[in-house]
Amino acid sequence: MDMRLAWLAVGTFTISTVGFVFASLLPSIAVDTHTSVPQAGYVITAYSLAYAIGAPVLSALAGTFDRRRLLAAAMLVFVFGNAVAAASAFFAMLLAAQIVMGMAAGLFVATAQATAVSLAKPEHRALAISVVVGGTTFAVALGAPLGSLIAAVWGWRGTFLSVAVLGLACTAVLWWRLPRDMRGTKLTLRERFTAIGRPGILSSLLVTLLYLTGGFVIIAYLAPLAIEGAGLSEYALPAILLAFGVGAVIGNLASGYLADRIGATRVVVISLLASLAVSLAIALGLKLLPHGIAGPLLIGIMVPWGIIGWAFPPAQASRLAGFAPEVTHLTLSLNVSALYFGIALGTVVGGRVLEFAAPSDLGLAAAVFPVLCLLVLAMSARVPLPATARDGVR
Repeated sequence: MDMRLAWLAVGTFTISTVGFVFASLLPSIAVDTHTSVPQAGYVITAYSLAYAIGAPVLSALAGTFDRRRLLAAAMLVFVFGNAVAAASAFFAMLLAAQIVMGMAAGLFVATAQATAVSLAKPEHRALAISVVVGGTTFAVALGAPLGSLIAAVWGWRGTFLSVAVLGLACTAVLWWRLPRDMRGTKLTLRERFTAIGRPGILSSLLVTLLYLTGGFVIIAYLAPLAIEGAGLSEYALPAILLAFGVGAVIGNLASGYLADRIGATRVVVISLLASLAVSLAIALGLKLLPHGIAGPLLIGIMVPWGIIGWAFPPAQASRLAGFAPEVTHLTLSLNVSALYFGIALGTVVGGRVLEFAAPSDLGLAAAVFPVLCLLVLAMSARVPLPATARDGVR
């Protein structure tokens, strides 16, 4: 394997760690910035919205720039954002830092995937993309629990500083190892969004958005769910995130195999049904069981939930590729934006639930969204597709 791909994966690992470690940082951020936990959740919303918007917009503006310089610049801006976040004296400053970080993150990941394709031979392009995207999976499995542990020892500011240091190291290696004058093809925003009009694409993007919304109603507020809802200590949060991360790695690896065996759409439907069951189990378990049982149950359910949650993205990406194989590079980019819009929306919904209800009610709110996804899938199944799309989606 080209080791330059590994360093691109380290870059996506660094960036994705921030997105998933927030779940354990919100209570301490709320205390330090004199806000409530739901209000602190706006840092996730700001980061996710900036990411979702930054990926297509900045990629379109910087399409023909030298990718080595672009990747270095994006990571340095991301590092700067982390440094500002760590030094934030008030909440508005922290919120602004998240917007800067999210925009830089979206540009870096989009450019990293395009760079991976350029570095790989045609027959190894799918593998190259999977290596880079794999950085996100390891961020869930390792980066988030490690960041949570750092926060437990040195505070949430220490987590942002640690990410900044890793980002600087990654920048130096990419600047040293990547070839010079490697440029992409310029695509306007209009050209990037034309793929939405293809049969099956819009409904699939809506499923992605709704699925992530439901997931992050819970994930974004795992800390209050665990501490207030299940009676666990804040020191249990790294273990919770680690359990979820282990499941994520298993689910990510198993998804491609299952999609090839039984079809991508079936894997997506199974993920939706299982997510519905897990959301209800979390809600009912925390409502009906004493803390002595509910706490271990919450930790124990993290591994299967990680498997379920991370079986969805590869299968959904496979469905999108099947609808319109000739514009996969555009549809997958839009899918990432839909994913981060879902994270932002889920954080807002979860925050509103916490303002007016108990933490256990997060599970009930989350359960609504897999049902909506299944309704969208059922309605879209009535729309006739080209034969090639039917074969690719199954």
